[in-house]
Amino acid sequence: MLFILKLNLNEFTMKKIAIFADVQNIYYTTRQAYGKQFNYRKLWQTISAQGDIVCAYAYAIDRGDNQQQKFQEMLKHVGFDVKLKPFIQRSDGTAKGDWDVGITIDVMEEASNVDTIILLTGDGDFAILLDKVKLRYNVTTEVYGVPLLTAKALIDACTIFHTIEKNLLLS
Repeated sequence: MLFILKLNLNEFTMKKIAIFADVQNIYYTTRQAYGKQFNYRKLWQTISAQGDIVCAYAYAIDRGDNQQQKFQEMLKHVGFDVKLKPFIQRSDGTAKGDWDVGITIDVMEEASNVDTIILLTGDGDFAILLDKVKLRYNVTTEVYGVPLLTAKALIDACTIFHTIEKNLLLS
């Protein structure tokens, strides 16, 4: 008796995942909503169980203080490539230092190499980006955000919205 076994290789290949973390947004939204900090190690464990993390970027503002540098080292230890922009204080007292354009460029560059784009932010400006990469690259888009502080447009644009709750916060 002859048995023919047909294998679907896609079932055995790991899903390729890219992570893009808007550190300032996640810091302020988790602090405002819960009074706690986000647990990047727990996030990494959760996502790595779903596939192969081929790239992970954490976008932050560099104020040069010691505690912030320790945090950035922790992110690197977890597996993130930390990208820094200098904190800019304007003469009128306002500050500048967002990464929206940098995140967008990196997502567009990585989208053709992965199956899933994961974005950590609540910023609704990224809704257009997620719509574009889903359409152009046929990727799954996932967002991790604080429910009450994440733009509805962003929640609507992603394939899967993951709520940041107690399980992803430091004790």
